[in-house]
This record gives sequence, structure tokens and C-alpha cells, in this order.
Amino acid sequence: MAARRRRHATPGRIGRVGRQAVPRPRVIMALLLLLGLVCTMLLDGYLRAEVGNDQRVRSDASSDTVPDEVLEGGPILSFPGGTARTRSVPDRTIVLTFDDGPDPEWSGKVMDILDENDVPGTFFLVGSMISRYPDVVRRMVDEGNEVGVHTFTHVDLSYQSEARVKREIAQTQLALAGAAGITTTLFRAPYSSKNDAIDDYSWPVYERLGAMGYTSVFIDADSEDWQQPGVAKIVEWATPKDGEGAAVLFHDAGGDRSETLAALPAYIKKMKAKGYTFTTVSGAQQQDGSAAGESGAGQAGPATAGAAPGDPEQAAHRRADTASLWEGRALLAAVAVAEWTVPGLAAVLAVVGVAVLARFGMMLLLARRHHRQRNRRGFTWGPEVTEPVSVIVPAYNEKECIAGTLSSLAASTHPIEIVVVDDGSTDGTAEIAESLSLPNVRVIRQENAGKSAALNNGVRQARYDIVVMMDGDTVFEPGTVHALVQPFADTGIGAVAGNAKVGNRSTLIGAWQHIEYVMGFNLDRRMYDLLGCMPTIPGAIGAFRRRAVLEAGGMSEDTLAEDTDITIALHRAGWRVVYAEHARAWTEAPGSLGQLWRQRYRWSYGTMQALWKHRRSVVDRGHSGRFGRVGMPLVVLFQIVTPVFAPLIDVFTLYAMLFVDFRASLLAWLAVLAVQLVCAAYAFRLDREKYRYLLMLPLQQLAYRQLMYLVLIHSCVTAATGGRLRWQKLKRTGEVGTSRVGGP
Repeated sequence: MAARRRRHATPGRIGRVGRQAVPRPRVIMALLLLLGLVCTMLLDGYLRAEVGNDQRVRSDASSDTVPDEVLEGGPILSFPGGTARTRSVPDRTIVLTFDDGPDPEWSGKVMDILDENDVPGTFFLVGSMISRYPDVVRRMVDEGNEVGVHTFTHVDLSYQSEARVKREIAQTQLALAGAAGITTTLFRAPYSSKNDAIDDYSWPVYERLGAMGYTSVFIDADSEDWQQPGVAKIVEWATPKDGEGAAVLFHDAGGDRSETLAALPAYIKKMKAKGYTFTTVSGAQQQDGSAAGESGAGQAGPATAGAAPGDPEQAAHRRADTASLWEGRALLAAVAVAEWTVPGLAAVLAVVGVAVLARFGMMLLLARRHHRQRNRRGFTWGPEVTEPVSVIVPAYNEKECIAGTLSSLAASTHPIEIVVVDDGSTDGTAEIAESLSLPNVRVIRQENAGKSAALNNGVRQARYDIVVMMDGDTVFEPGTVHALVQPFADTGIGAVAGNAKVGNRSTLIGAWQHIEYVMGFNLDRRMYDLLGCMPTIPGAIGAFRRRAVLEAGGMSEDTLAEDTDITIALHRAGWRVVYAEHARAWTEAPGSLGQLWRQRYRWSYGTMQALWKHRRSVVDRGHSGRFGRVGMPLVVLFQIVTPVFAPLIDVFTLYAMLFVDFRASLLAWLAVLAVQLVCAAYAFRLDREKYRYLLMLPLQQLAYRQLMYLVLIHSCVTAATGGRLRWQKLKRTGEVGTSRVGGP
């Protein structure tokens, strides 16, 4: 018997989800997927150098601690034996260096020019760009060019901690290992230029890198191609004094490099005509008389094996060890996932965002039309409905609420009989109902079988052709029943949805639910009413033709949302379902987050069950087909799909605030909030509610809405993995019945 009692629940009185309803592995799987998505987005942001990245360029500073021989020396700085040593590029020799790549467009074109002119280049690469375009790096190495480290996120290392400096270098080396199977001993700092620009902030960085076995490379001549000054100026600025050697700076990424591409062939031709030769940094070191790789000799450098002493063009490169190779490949794989996932999700979420905004617009337009149509002077459904109706009150352990519920019904201005179906209560609910000695009240006792069985029993026992169904914790206003049954003057109408309101709205969680009921549920019902595809008659207040319910087979136990199930069944049977905005019922909403979670979890899961059960309506004809092809897609899109993706919209908003443009992202979020506020204010106006509750809306969007999304995701996981729900009745206080008897 105890196990059966767990089945008793309603949309207004939801049972408790058993602790084992969703096995732990499903929860772990969902959390791992969420963690994976967050990590993917963080990686994508880091790759784009938009998080945790201080890109400030050093201001003017003194160079008191920098040795004069370094400030006045050549552009190739190493630390053999721990002592700073500089080398110059040999006379009539050019070392072409390129910064900020690889770039999928410009780097390849630069290499085409170098290959056509049989000239090598030294490319200082940004690790995040290596990770995104490994094929370009492989081509650089395969074609005999040299590569160096330009940090992972193009950050000014002068401002960074020692740990950050090491991380920037190590991550770039891993990316190189994954892309081309090598590491390198060459380094160039972002925003660096000639030796005389080294200052007291950057010098310790070069010393630390030198101790790690790196050779830092500066320049003798800067083409300033990033300024796009024109081909002639680029060639002029890149040309050293006649006869002198030089390390020359160009860029193969970081913007429009069309002028660089135009100037580079002319520059190479000019220098060759003047008798210059071209080499790499390692080649210049060889020509200067140094042994290949001497700058890292005896040091704990970035790699130790694989140098080819007779190949000066590749002396700076080292074969990556096995661990670095696999770690690098894993990094590239993660980056590939991030590069595909984040833009793909962004596109999907853009569509979802447009759909959500379109829904807001459609709700406003249709709600306005519905209100004007139903409230215009002279509107009637037909002759006034005055015949008595049966009000069915299913009750299971409702001792706190049943007196208030029945007292509110006793004050009804419409003739009614009240049928209380006690579903095996153990708290004296039936005895309380009988002790009130109210007129026209019948109490029917049955063994505990669940709410659907109680309602079906009540329908069978009803004396009148129209039956009103409500929850045992709900109270009606005196005129509610009369307003609710008037649409039955139209013989084509089989059921009517009433206006359910939150009675216990004095708490924060109650106020949030009040906003949701007024803005979401009731605006939705106005829209669905005009579209002729109402998906749900609320369990707290609904009226039915008794004949229609019996013909549809009664309240089904196939799903956990019997109210949605019977509503769709009536559509499929050809009946119309409408909304009566003036028929108000006051229900007791869950008073804690735990109870709210259990309620909405069951609602969401039951709705999915009902939609799946009636999926064939999509191919039906007539009124059933209208629901299947209009109502069902709207419910799936706006009650399942968009809410499932909605948390990702919030995550992407945070992503944009952190990684892209905080101000623009914040303004976009506030704009969406403003749209929601407009919709909520209009809904409150239609329902003549007090606007002060809308002060809770921003907080509702930040907290309550996220909870509802998580509930829906939980339900989807349960449905997808074949889980089943168990529930018990939620705790009630009877607050609404006490405060609402006799009217609002």
C-alpha cells in the first residue's frame, strides 16, 4: 500500500522524486558533459588570447641592470655557461624573420614567395595560432624554414610571473611538438624590437630563458609593415646600411598583409642585386663561427636530441620526445574540438535566441488580440450557462488544505455539487470534509490508486454533464465556476482551462513562481487558445464535458502528466479547448527549492511522455492534425528544445563578457531582460496584477530560471536513458486556503 501511495500526485501537488529515480551514473555523465563544455569554451577563449591575458606593452623604463655589451650588441642573444653573449648577423647577410603567425591565409603566401626566390625564413610563432593551424607549421618546417617561440598568447612577458613565463613557453613548445614533431631553441618576445629597447623589466625574463637554453632574437631593421605604409616604404625601412648584415622584421599574420606580400619580392630582388645572401638565425650563427646550438650547450634546454650538426638551417630545431609529442597531439585534438564546438554552438544558440525573441513577439501580439477579442463589449460564447455542474476534488492527505478548498467552493455563485474523492488518505482528510457539513458535498472513499483513478471515479459518480476538476490544495473565488463554464455554450468546446494563480507569493520563491505563472503560463494559454492548440489544462482548475472525457477513455495513467495527456486526447477527438482568463483559482505553490525541483521534474518528464504518446497526431487530419502540426512543434520547441539550450546562452554570455567584449555582452543581456520585462509587465496588466513583483524579475532570471533549465535537462537525461520516476505528495501548509476563502 505504501508503494502505491507514492503514485498520488498532481501538477499542483507534485510527489517526491525517489532518490534512486535517476541512478548516479546519469548524474555523473551530465556533470562530465557540462564540465567538458566549460573546459572547451575556456580553451577556446585562451586560444584567442582573450582571457587571463595582459596585453599591455611596457612603458619606458630604465636599463640600468642590462649589460652595455647586450644593449650595444648584435640581435642574437644567448647565455652559454650562464654568461650573456650577443652575435651579429654577418655582413651582406639578411635573416628574414616573420612574427605573429601562423596564419591560414598570409603565412602560406609568404612561404610561396620565399620558395619562388629560394630564400629561407625564420618564423616566430604564437602557440595559440600553432594549435589552430598546425598544417601551416608543418609546411614551414618541411620547406626548410626555421621556427621560434613567440609565446602562446602574444603576451608582454615583462608583466608576468615566472610561472606564467614558463607556461607560455612550454605550451608553445607542446603545440610545436604536436604540429611538426619538433621543439625549438629560438625565442622572440612580443613587442620587442632592437637590443637597446631591453629594460630592467624585460632583462630578467631573457636571463631566465637563457638559463633554460633559449636564444632570444631581436632585430636590426624593422619593415614596419604592420603600419601598411606602402611598398616603397616597407622596402626602404627593411634595408640595412650598405654592406651590413641584418635581422629584418616582417609579419605574416596579425592583420592585412597584402602590402607585405607586395613588398617582399621587391625587397628580396633588391638585396640580391646588392650582393646579399639570405639565411636563418641558425645559419647566421654558423656563419659567425659558432657551433650549431652552442647557446643551449650544457643547459636544461627545451630539448636535447636530434640536432643535425651539418645542417645549419635546422640547428635550432630538436626532435620532440615521445611524451611531448603525444601531449602536443592531445592539445591539438582538444583545440580542434574547441574550434568546431564553440562556433557551432554559437550558431545554434543564435538560432535559439532568435526563436525565443520571436516567441516573445508572437505571445505579445496574440495575447493582446485574445484579450481584446474576449473582453470586447457584447462578446458571449452563446446563451448563459446556468445549469449545475459537478466539481471533483481528488484528495490524498490534504488535512491542511481541504477545509479551505471546500469552504471556497461552498461560496460559489454557480450551482454545483462537490464530489470529494478521498484516495486512501491516512490523515483524516475524509473525516474533515464530512465534519464541515457543507451542502451538496459528497465524500467518496477509495483505496489508494493515484490521482487519475480518483478523477475517473469522480467523473463516473458525477451527476451533471459538465465537470470541473481541481486540486485539493486550491481555492476558488465565488465567481470562478460560473466564469469557467461559460464557454460550454459553444457545443464544439470540450474543455476549458482556467487561470491558475500562486496564492503563497509572499516569499521569494513564491514571488518567482507568481511571475512565471502570470507571464509564462497564462500568456502561453492566450496564444495557444487563438491558435486552437491548447496543450495543457492545469490540474488546479479545468472544466470538461463529461461525455468528452469518457469518450477519450478518462484520465490516463500512461503518463505522469494526466492533465496534458487528457488535453491532447480531447484535441485528437475533435474537441476545442479554450482559456477562460477570468476564472481564477489560487493554488499553493512549492515552498522550497527541493519541492519545486520535484514538481517541475515531474511536469517536464510527464509532458515528454504525453507528447510521445500522441506523436501520431502530426499526421492526423482535422483538429487533431492541427494540434500535431502547430501545437506539438510549439511545445517541443519552446518548452523542451529552447529551455535545454537556454543555459548555454547564459554560459556564452559569460564567455563573451570574459573573453570578447564585456560591455557589449552586458548590454545585450540587459536588452533581452528588457524584452522579458516588457512581456511580463503586459501580462501583469492583462491579469490586473501588482507590478511590484516585477522587481524580482532580474533575480529570477539569474537564479530561478537556471534551476528550471536544470530540471528540464535532468528530465531529458532521464527520458533519454530510460529512467523512471517515483514520487510522494509534497508538504502543504494550508496557507492559501486560509487567506483566500471568500475571494482574493
